[in-house]
Amino acid sequence: MDFLIRKCGPDDIDTVIRLIKTVYEQMEQKDWFAADNGEYTRKTLAEGRGTAYMAVEKESGTPAGVFMTAFPQAPGKAALTSDGKTPEITDDENLGRDIGLNDSMLEKVVHMDSAAVLSSFRGHHLQRRLMEYAEKDLRKKGYRYLCCTVHPDNRPSLNSVLAQGYRIMATCPKYGGYPRHILMKELD
Repeated sequence: MDFLIRKCGPDDIDTVIRLIKTVYEQMEQKDWFAADNGEYTRKTLAEGRGTAYMAVEKESGTPAGVFMTAFPQAPGKAALTSDGKTPEITDDENLGRDIGLNDSMLEKVVHMDSAAVLSSFRGHHLQRRLMEYAEKDLRKKGYRYLCCTVHPDNRPSLNSVLAQGYRIMATCPKYGGYPRHILMKELD
């Protein structure tokens, strides 16, 4: 199979929400995936507090997977959205805090938020490919610290992220008490 990977626009928000929900519903180990609810996803993308990327199977045009980033706010600073505006909501969940980044570093943190690939398209390294595509976009925007979380038992996702140069920085409860490795990759 061949895939096109692209940045999502406003017309893709419902597709992103449906795909994340479908992947979550099909998972046996639901605690491995902190699936964003539709309201969070819609608000994050519509307000420019995050960006989504989609892998589409070229021949059929079927969405195969999505990846979302989120832009947290540093303390005392108003985080800029992807369009350069200041959001009305604040984010106290900057993963950089969990790993001890200082305030000036927190300003350059982006959350590599959610990866969801439909089961029929797994095995094509779409999580990695989506993350790499997002990374190029984030580098242009001046982000330096890419942070994500992975359940310690989710070996496929963990191995994918580690292979991309992320390092486990901490392990702690997140998302209602579920254990998560917090990983970080520093861009040049």
